[in-house]
Amino acid sequence: MTIRGTTILAVRYNGKVVVAGDGQVSLNNSVIKHHARKVRRIYNGRIIVGFAGATADALNLSERLEGKLEQYNGNLTRAAVELARDWRTDKYLRRLEAMMIAVDASQMLLVSGNGDVIEPDEGVIAIGSGGVAAHAAAVALLKHADAVGLNAVKIVEEAMRIAAAVCVYTNESITLEELEYPVDR
Repeated sequence: MTIRGTTILAVRYNGKVVVAGDGQVSLNNSVIKHHARKVRRIYNGRIIVGFAGATADALNLSERLEGKLEQYNGNLTRAAVELARDWRTDKYLRRLEAMMIAVDASQMLLVSGNGDVIEPDEGVIAIGSGGVAAHAAAVALLKHADAVGLNAVKIVEEAMRIAAAVCVYTNESITLEELEYPVDR
């Protein structure tokens, strides 16, 4: 599924997980909104979700994920797997055109309508039309983060600016949410 019209990026680094989304909403060849919120907190602020795709579909999926989180006591993996299963098999849900990233203090997942629930290896995941550029920029910035003094927020902000510079469906109006997690020493 190719989602055009947004960039969502999540980075886990040094005690924080940060999720950001750009604010541009495009309709065909026109920009119709510059400051949309495509990243938000759910489940009493413990889970951050970001969406790429049709707005109504994304909101529907957010509500369904929150329902699954309630059903499975906040277990993000179980809720995401059940949502992906429903999404792939349900006649109505199969038509939804969206993808989502969901994170909590310990996990980062990409959930798609193909039944995918993917946890990245390197602590970076991105979706949407500018996702490849944002992902590549974040991975490159992570490699040098300690040497140049970057934290997770700065990595995400810079990677999103890079994506906005190369993707016409992505702008620099960024919504950013972050969670802290314990760092293993």
